[in-house]
Formats: sequence, structure tokens, C-alpha cells
Amino acid sequence: MKENPALEPIITTSRLEEVCTRFAGDPFVAVDTEFMRETTFWPILCLIQIAGPSGEVLIDPLADGIELKAFYDLMADESVVKVFHAARQDIEIVHSQADIIPSPLFDSQIAAMVCGFGDSIGYEALIRALLDKGIDKTSRFTDWSRRPLSQKQLAYALADVTHLREAYPLLDAQLQETGRQHWVEQEMAILENPATYISKPEDAWKRLKFNANSKKARAVFMDIAAWRENEAQTRDVPRNRILKEDALREIALQCPNNVEELAVLRAVPKGFANSSRARGLLEAVQKGLNKPDDEIFEQKPNGPPRKEVGSITEMLKVLLKIMSIEHGVATKLIASSADIEKIAFDDKAHVPALSGWRYELFGEKALALKHGHVALALKDGQPILIDFK
Repeated sequence: MKENPALEPIITTSRLEEVCTRFAGDPFVAVDTEFMRETTFWPILCLIQIAGPSGEVLIDPLADGIELKAFYDLMADESVVKVFHAARQDIEIVHSQADIIPSPLFDSQIAAMVCGFGDSIGYEALIRALLDKGIDKTSRFTDWSRRPLSQKQLAYALADVTHLREAYPLLDAQLQETGRQHWVEQEMAILENPATYISKPEDAWKRLKFNANSKKARAVFMDIAAWRENEAQTRDVPRNRILKEDALREIALQCPNNVEELAVLRAVPKGFANSSRARGLLEAVQKGLNKPDDEIFEQKPNGPPRKEVGSITEMLKVLLKIMSIEHGVATKLIASSADIEKIAFDDKAHVPALSGWRYELFGEKALALKHGHVALALKDGQPILIDFK
């Protein structure tokens, strides 16, 4: 059986420049990346897949001497739409490697949610729904950093973009038919914003779960989370290789002042207190203890919301379901459960559902329902919205 020449990865700069020049003449290219980050903080780019109307290729970023400038130039070419599925991690890699954001951008997962294919639909499910094609998943857990890659592994990787190349025009056509291109464009603006991919150590605490009555504990947690993030980025190792989250929580609650107090904490690994990192951690604890009150995050309220707010939340969830079905848009894309609770508490909550296309679709009606201007009812066993105007 004749081998597919596209399964021979590009390993030279000259060949890469040649194919990227060709792709620059296409109206769009489907793009995917394979990477590893199990032992590093920053992802290691291991394989790049591209498919456009003019063809498809695999690129080996680990090939000796290859320079990826031509690829990054293509990603920045405003005349070519870059199509990804669940784009965020792929874009994060490009941004971390070349300090650029692929633009213009099209995320097929978000587009599919706008077109009514369900919440956060996976690539395989989308391809089956749009193209009636299955995907061989046996190579899903490949170590993409190992060489050589088998023909089966390479075929699996290439299929991620050849199928996406077929799916993109179908999704784009549906968006044009429904007049919802601007909805997706609003979402792409978030993905195209470099701030989306900047991991500031001082904001690390926001991604973690911690609640304590003590302001002192919350302040310390903020600073030791920032210390861990900075250590992980500087040393290029996973965060948990520095300290696990349960250790951060215990340290914040106990606020050790010295090596001896740090060493007796159960969640702190044996020997850590005597390591070179312990000094920096203890300095972060002291920094947190001296943090001004107005810089300390507020504790989230414990227990269920007030009775009336709980009722409003439940009604808003029903409304969300009605709007999702009526307009064929995934509920998760319109509003999250946390967004619903915030709207129940505050008419001016800073949530996506109260701005842009989401406001037109749901937010405006949510506020109307909250204040009694519209009502929920049942018709033929199905919930409906009644407008009192």
C-alpha cells in the first residue's frame, strides 16, 4: 500500500517556508498541535498539523535545526483564518513560543455551541455529527515527544486537521444562515487577547480553592500561592512539584514563622523545610502577614444563598434552559451556574451573560423575570415565558 506523503513530517526550515508560503494563499487553514507538559510548567511543542484547501502537512518542531518562523508568520497572517478546535491551549503554546496570537481566529468548539451542538462538544462528537465520520482514538495517549512516531500515530494526528478542514465551512455556513457570526467574533476577541494567556503569579490564588474566616490566613494564602507560581515558572516545573495545594492551605492556616514550625506541618513534604526553597516560602508567609487589609480578598459567604435568592436562581436556570432550546445555543456558552447566582444577587453583576449577544438572548429576560416583568408557566407540560407587556 502506498504511503501518504503528508505523513512524512517536515523537518527542514526550507521545506517549512515553502509550505507556509503555499498556505498563505489559502482563505483558511485548520491547525492543531501536540504537546507535552507533564514534567514542565511551559508546554513542549512536539508536533504541528496544518490542513487547508491546498493540502495538509505535519511539522516536527523537535527536528534538529528547524526554525519555526515561517509557521508563526502564517499564524499572524491576517488574510488567513486559523481554525482550531478548543483553541485555548494551542494558542497558549503559540503565544508562549513566539509572543503572538493566531489571528483571525475561528474556534470550532465555540461555533458548535452557538449552532446548538451542546455544551463544550468534543472534537470526535462534532466530526461525527457534521461529517458522519468516526475517529480512531487508539493513538490518543501517544508520547508525542518520542521519535520516531509511527505511521498510525501520524495519521491520527493529521486527521485532527483534515476533518476540521471539512467541518469549518459547514459551521461557517450555519453561522451565516442564523446571522450569529458576530456572536462567535465576540468570543474570538477574548481568545485573541494576549491578557488571556498571561499567568501572573500575584493572581495565582484566584485559580485555587481557599476560604477562611481569618484575614491573616487569606493574606498569607495569596502570597504563598504567588510564590509557588513564580517558582514553577522560573524552574519550568509543574506547580505540584513545588508544593501541592493542600500544603498551601495548611501553611496559610498555620502561618509558620521559621523552619521548625514549617517542618511539623503534615502536608509539607518531609525534608522540604530544610531545602533552599523553604526560605523563599517563609518570606512569602511574612509578606502575607504584613499585607494591608484592603488588598486581601473577601471570604465567600458560607452555606446556601438566602431563601429568596435561591428561588430566583432556580427560576433563572429554567429560563436559561428555555432560551437555550428556543435559540439552539448551548446553555454553558450563555451562562454558567456561577453567573446565574451572581445575577440573582446583583442586577449589575460583572458576568458575560449581562453584556453583548448573551444579554440580548438571555440577560435582559433574566432581569425582567427577576423583577416580575415576565413570568414562567407551563404549556403542554413544557416551561414557557410569558411577557406582561
